[in-house]
Amino acid sequence: MKRALLSVFDKTGIVEFATKLQAQGFELVSTGGTLKTLVGAGLPVISIDEVTGFPEMLDGRVKTLHPKVHGGLLARRDVPEHMATIAAHDIQPIDVVVVNLYPFKETIAQPDITFAEAIEQIDIGGPSMLRSAAKNHAAVLPIIDPADYERAAELLANDGLTAAIRREFAAKVFQHTATYDALIGEYLTTAEFPDNLALGYDKFDTLRYGENSHQQATAYVSQQPEAYSILSAEIMHGKKLSYNNLRDADAALRIAADFNSQPTVVTVKHMNPAGIGQADT
Repeated sequence: MKRALLSVFDKTGIVEFATKLQAQGFELVSTGGTLKTLVGAGLPVISIDEVTGFPEMLDGRVKTLHPKVHGGLLARRDVPEHMATIAAHDIQPIDVVVVNLYPFKETIAQPDITFAEAIEQIDIGGPSMLRSAAKNHAAVLPIIDPADYERAAELLANDGLTAAIRREFAAKVFQHTATYDALIGEYLTTAEFPDNLALGYDKFDTLRYGENSHQQATAYVSQQPEAYSILSAEIMHGKKLSYNNLRDADAALRIAADFNSQPTVVTVKHMNPAGIGQADT
C-alpha cells in the first residue's frame, strides 16, 4: 500500500488533501496536532509512534527522527539492495511527505518574544523529513506549501508526476528550508561580519518589466524587512509598479529617512536625487 506522512503546523486544507490521498489508496501516517485533526475529521490514520515503536518525547522535539521514517524516505526504489535492507528491518517505503514548518519568522516578529521562546520554534524534524524526501524525489513527493495540495492531488490521481515536476517540488523544498535556516542563522548571529552570510528572501511580486521594457524582473523582500523599505508600504491603488518605479521610490524613501528631523521631500530619477527640500510642514 502507498503511504503518506503528514505533519504540518499550518493545517490549512490538510483534511481535504488527506481525504483525497486516502481515497486514492494511501495509508496515512501522522504526528501530534495533525494526527488529532485528521482523526477528528474521521480519517483512518496511523500515529507515528506506531511506525517507530517509540513515543513522541522531549516535548515533541523527537518524534520523526528515526530509521523507520528516514529509511522509508531515503531508500532508492531502483536499488535492490536498498529495498532488501528496509524489508529486512520492517521499514515501509513512504511515497508522499506533507510538511510545513514551525513559524519561526512569525515568532521572532512578535515584540515581546523571549530568546527561549524563539529557540523552541526552530523546527528540526520537519526540515529533516523534507530534505530526505526531496533528495529522493524520484520516488517520494515532498509537499511544503498548502497552495500545492490541489495540484498534487490531481497529479497523483492521474499519474502525472513526471521527473521534471518531481524536481520542481524538490527544488521548492530546498529553497524554503534554505531561507528558513538563513533566518535562524541571522537571528542567532552576533558577529558583525560572519564567515558565511546567508540571506533569505520571499517573492513580493512579478514586475511589469525590468530596468528596460524588454527585460523581466521580480521583486523580493527580506524575511527580516528593513524599517525603511518601499516594499513595506501599503499600495493604495493604481497599476503595478515597474522596476524603475520601485527603485526610485525606495531611494527617495531612504534619502528622506536620513533627513527625518523635519518634513522632507525628495525627487529622484534613476535612483539619483535631483533635489531635496525641507520645510516646517
